[in-house]
Amino acid sequence: MDVLYFAWMRERIGLPRETVETTAGTVMELVEELKAREDRYAMAFSDISALRVAVDQELTDFDAPLTGVREVAFFPPMTGG
Repeated sequence: MDVLYFAWMRERIGLPRETVETTAGTVMELVEELKAREDRYAMAFSDISALRVAVDQELTDFDAPLTGVREVAFFPPMTGG
């Protein structure tokens, strides 16, 4: 599946996107797999309360299932006016 990183997530990880082979059943399990890769991932995902996630371009929670998912995107909360 494709994993996309936006804003400071992209800066900390050093990639805007990557293709990931995973056995994760939920977004949170994917996060744990990514955190175990390298320190830069562990740092980027150290406080998931500061993150939002979209699965196949729909906002969701970290307990969302990944069955059949093609894309997961991580980004900080959006603000604007």
